[in-house]
Amino acid sequence: METTGHHTLQDLFAQLGLDAGADAIEDFLARHRLAGEDRLEKAGFWSDGQREFLHDAIAEDSDWCEVVDELDALLRH
Repeated sequence: METTGHHTLQDLFAQLGLDAGADAIEDFLARHRLAGEDRLEKAGFWSDGQREFLHDAIAEDSDWCEVVDELDALLRH
Protein backbone atom coordinates (compact mmCIF):
# COMPACT_ATOMS: atom_id res chain seq x y z
CA MET A 1 0.00 0.00 0.00
CA GLU A 2 1.35 3.40 -0.99
CA THR A 3 1.34 6.04 1.71
CA THR A 4 1.25 9.75 1.17
CA GLY A 5 4.47 11.58 1.71
CA HIS A 6 7.57 12.97 0.17
CA HIS A 7 8.69 11.23 -3.01
CA THR A 8 12.22 11.44 -4.37
CA LEU A 9 13.34 11.74 -7.97
CA GLN A 10 14.35 8.08 -7.74
CA ASP A 11 10.82 7.20 -6.61
CA LEU A 12 9.36 9.09 -9.56
CA PHE A 13 11.60 7.36 -12.10
CA ALA A 14 10.68 3.98 -10.61
CA GLN A 15 6.97 4.91 -10.71
CA LEU A 16 7.37 5.84 -14.38
CA GLY A 17 8.97 2.46 -15.08
CA LEU A 18 12.38 3.98 -15.77
CA ASP A 19 15.76 3.02 -14.36
CA ALA A 20 15.95 4.88 -11.05
CA GLY A 21 19.70 4.60 -10.54
CA ALA A 22 21.62 7.86 -10.13
CA ASP A 23 23.62 7.34 -13.35
CA ALA A 24 20.49 6.48 -15.34
CA ILE A 25 18.67 9.58 -14.08
CA GLU A 26 21.67 11.75 -14.94
CA ASP A 27 21.78 10.21 -18.43
CA PHE A 28 18.03 10.75 -18.92
CA LEU A 29 18.37 14.41 -17.94
CA ALA A 30 21.32 14.84 -20.31
CA ARG A 31 19.38 13.33 -23.24
CA HIS A 32 16.03 15.07 -22.76
CA ARG A 33 15.15 18.77 -22.62
CA LEU A 34 12.08 20.99 -22.40
CA ALA A 35 12.05 24.49 -23.82
CA GLY A 36 9.93 27.57 -23.34
CA GLU A 37 6.28 26.77 -22.88
CA ASP A 38 6.67 23.02 -23.48
CA ARG A 39 4.53 21.08 -21.01
CA LEU A 40 6.23 18.20 -19.24
CA GLU A 41 3.43 15.71 -19.83
CA LYS A 42 3.27 16.57 -23.55
CA ALA A 43 6.94 15.77 -24.24
CA GLY A 44 7.45 13.22 -26.99
CA PHE A 45 9.74 11.01 -24.94
CA TRP A 46 6.99 9.70 -22.62
CA SER A 47 4.79 6.67 -23.20
CA ASP A 48 1.02 7.15 -22.98
CA GLY A 49 0.97 5.72 -19.45
CA GLN A 50 3.82 7.95 -18.28
CA ARG A 51 2.14 10.98 -19.86
CA GLU A 52 -1.14 10.18 -18.10
CA PHE A 53 0.59 9.71 -14.73
CA LEU A 54 2.43 13.05 -15.03
CA HIS A 55 -0.72 14.87 -16.12
CA ASP A 56 -2.74 13.44 -13.24
CA ALA A 57 0.00 14.17 -10.69
CA ILE A 58 -0.12 17.85 -11.63
CA ALA A 59 -3.86 18.21 -12.31
CA GLU A 60 -4.86 16.49 -9.07
CA ASP A 61 -2.14 18.20 -7.00
CA SER A 62 -1.20 14.73 -5.78
CA ASP A 63 1.61 13.89 -3.40
CA TRP A 64 3.74 13.39 -6.53
CA CYS A 65 3.38 16.99 -7.77
CA GLU A 66 6.46 18.37 -5.97
CA VAL A 67 8.85 15.83 -7.46
CA VAL A 68 7.14 16.16 -10.87
CA ASP A 69 7.79 19.92 -10.66
CA GLU A 70 11.41 19.15 -9.75
CA LEU A 71 11.74 16.95 -12.84
CA ASP A 72 10.20 19.69 -14.99
CA ALA A 73 12.76 22.19 -13.68
CA LEU A 74 15.68 19.80 -14.21
CA LEU A 75 14.62 19.20 -17.82
CA ARG A 76 14.72 22.97 -18.46
CA HIS A 77 18.35 23.49 -17.37
